[in-house]
Amino acid sequence: MGLINQPSNQIKLTNVSLVRMRKGKRRFELACYQNKVQDWRSGVETDLDEVLQIHSIFLNVSKGQVASNEDLKSSFGSTDVDKIILEILKKGDLQVGEKERQAKLQQQHATVIEMIASKCVNPNTKRPYPTTIIEKALSELGVNILGNRSPKAQALDAIKQLVAKQIIPIARARMRIRLTADAKEAKKYRESIIALVEQIEDEDWSTEWECTGFIDPGNFRALSELLKNESKGRASIEVLDTAVIQEGEVTL
Repeated sequence: MGLINQPSNQIKLTNVSLVRMRKGKRRFELACYQNKVQDWRSGVETDLDEVLQIHSIFLNVSKGQVASNEDLKSSFGSTDVDKIILEILKKGDLQVGEKERQAKLQQQHATVIEMIASKCVNPNTKRPYPTTIIEKALSELGVNILGNRSPKAQALDAIKQLVAKQIIPIARARMRIRLTADAKEAKKYRESIIALVEQIEDEDWSTEWECTGFIDPGNFRALSELLKNESKGRASIEVLDTAVIQEGEVTL
């Protein structure tokens, strides 16, 4: 096996992110710049020179052990380094250091809290809570924010628990929507549609039926499907505001 021409054949792991992939009986590694792997995977970064610290495939980066052509051939069926690097970058596991993991978790935690605060209100005042109160309520519920789940999924799950337990008075902020349909046809099914609308803001029958109102976000899919079925696909629903809240925060 080849060795990197470095003092003591070592690579200083400061500011290095490893991407590991097991293929056959061997484990292969790439030495990458921190944060660049995710940029490459998301398409933000396209220059491999900005991703790879060293354009080589390793068996062990910290020991400087470069994979030989025999290693690559037996595991990948090829010695095409560029092609194999792309495969490892795409399918390999990104190794995250403890500090980097903690920083990501803190960022994830803040994102989830902010998403909850932006989607919920005190039902008595229709105003949002400060993130500190949301955070305290989640703590009382024993909700833990995970680093390996999407913020949106975790926020929606947490909202369900908050609304169900009512540790603080809380509800999903209403969604503002506009319904549009042929006026003559709409008269046949209006009542069943309006049953899912919490409050009608405006309704017009002049040329076509146009109704603006507020709904519980949890009813959006049911309303959309009902409108589609009743109108045979000839009516439309438009989201004007995903979360309607009044200005100013409410405090406890």
